[in-house]
Amino acid sequence: MKCPFCNAEDTKVIDSRPADDNSAIRRRRQCLVCKKRFTTYEKPETMPLMVVKKDNTREAYDRSKIEKGIVQSCHKRPVSSGRVAEMIDEIESKIFGMEEKEIPSSVIGELVMEKLKETDEVAYVRFASVYREFKDVNTFIEEVGKLLKSQGKDDSRKAEEA
Repeated sequence: MKCPFCNAEDTKVIDSRPADDNSAIRRRRQCLVCKKRFTTYEKPETMPLMVVKKDNTREAYDRSKIEKGIVQSCHKRPVSSGRVAEMIDEIESKIFGMEEKEIPSSVIGELVMEKLKETDEVAYVRFASVYREFKDVNTFIEEVGKLLKSQGKDDSRKAEEA
């Protein structure tokens, strides 16, 4: 492992421990040349996953695309970066748990919307407006109406439980 500070190839592992619900190993390393410390994460290599786009083209799965969509949707919203990372990890767990070699981009989009809906409704509507390609304000109003309707069901359920 090369040192990110001086590019020396001589580093040693100081500490190792499980990370991300035991799906990775966190290693604390020290460069033997410049003596600086840094952290690395080791994850098992999974089978390559291909994403099937709307136009039936295929491309390699890219975590950063999910991250970009979620971060843009949560811009100026009370959603911590820790929660964003948590959502991405949960989405990835579901995706890789399917054990498919190819997955439609629509499945990924729906998983992202599900997590955003649980986390922040404004971020959810922002993402849905781009993902579902809202053509006009009426489509936007319909989606907000669905959201409000589902909230009403949740509120009535909570009232019944009380």
